[in-house]
Amino acid sequence: MEEKICPWALKDPDSRKYHDERWCRLVLEDRELFALLELESFSVGLSWRLILKKEALLRAAFDSFDPVLCAQYGPEKVEKLLALPGMIHSRGKVESVIKNAKAFLAVQEECGTFLSYLRSFAKGDRIDHRLSREEDRPTVDSLSRALAKDMKKRHFSYLGPVILYSYLQAVGIVDDHLVTCPFHDKSEFEGSGRD
Repeated sequence: MEEKICPWALKDPDSRKYHDERWCRLVLEDRELFALLELESFSVGLSWRLILKKEALLRAAFDSFDPVLCAQYGPEKVEKLLALPGMIHSRGKVESVIKNAKAFLAVQEECGTFLSYLRSFAKGDRIDHRLSREEDRPTVDSLSRALAKDMKKRHFSYLGPVILYSYLQAVGIVDDHLVTCPFHDKSEFEGSGRD
């Protein structure tokens, strides 16, 4: 079979770098799982390419998305964040980082790790749709719908089923590389990925 990279990765250098180095690679560390969750939530109504361009600024502004620190932000910190040059100036999204950090810490308390929580929805398996065409890639599935429903009950915000599907790809629970793509990973969910 001839290798053929996922076409969306060819749009620009940032997309290619994200595709080649990060997309659909398993993330095992909870703090990075929170960071990617929040980056995805900032993408609501915006392009992922814009989020990639602002990623360094967002990580610096939000203390590397440390959920313990983010959960402690108050109104004064929100105003400082909204005044930052280059910030995505959405009060709702900035305030949702605080709300989501608190919900994230509650999930950790209940499940041990956020990764354990995610794995409980994926039934411990890594999902590989074995796609042969770009147009067959879903934007939502039953897993992201179930996760969105549960996360809403847990008071997470800006995380609907479409954003959570993208998140599941970002953290490697879903591998949606085309089967012809050299980055398609056929490894099992357990024991694969990066630290």
